[in-house]
Amino acid sequence: MNPDPLIQLESVTKLYRMGEVDVTALDNLSLSIPKGEFVLLLGPSGCGKTTALNLIGGLDRPTSGKVLIRGEDISRYDDGALTRYRRDTIGFVFQFFNLIPTLTAAENVEFALTLKHHGKLRARALELLDLVGLGERTDHFPAQMSGGQQQRVAIARALANEPPILLCDEPTGNLDSSTGQQVLHVLHDLNRKHGTTVVLVTHNSAIAPMADRVVHLQNGAIENVETTSQPRDVAELVW
Repeated sequence: MNPDPLIQLESVTKLYRMGEVDVTALDNLSLSIPKGEFVLLLGPSGCGKTTALNLIGGLDRPTSGKVLIRGEDISRYDDGALTRYRRDTIGFVFQFFNLIPTLTAAENVEFALTLKHHGKLRARALELLDLVGLGERTDHFPAQMSGGQQQRVAIARALANEPPILLCDEPTGNLDSSTGQQVLHVLHDLNRKHGTTVVLVTHNSAIAPMADRVVHLQNGAIENVETTSQPRDVAELVW
């Protein structure tokens, strides 16, 4: 285990109440992720991978155990501290793009920037869109862009506040294989060239060779962990 991990789940259990029954989403799960790693949480629907992502992102709290970010247990934060944590530390990319349809690509990113920054919003938005390969699409509305382009806008928006951690929940789930590879290429570049720690939830095992580690989840627990000695380029993936 890394002696000073960026993300650490310690004996985390998460129960959900379904009528009269407690459903176990995570069962005594422990996981350590160092800074700069690209990690896949892989498994079938209902295995607990999205629950783990939500706990890391401060969107939910564990029933028991600790969620440590840089050594601090965020599960003990009050609502205000959790809001600041999500704003300053986490970038979220979801399966559905959730762009504001009446705003252009640049305006969607600018809107996210207003949560923390003041002034020069346009310049920063254009910089981020250029980073994800959409420098020529800044004034296009979501309906004028492909699914892959919309997802890249969503990634640019997630990067608005320069988060050290990017959490991605099935980011290619709504895309065809070619478009999905384009999105994965952007995420891979962010990790390799900019040092962003990426935790990506997927059920698609074809993505596995691009990651540093693949954590296989089953029934809320870690089934096994694969470490990739030489992660492959996205272009080499076979879908």
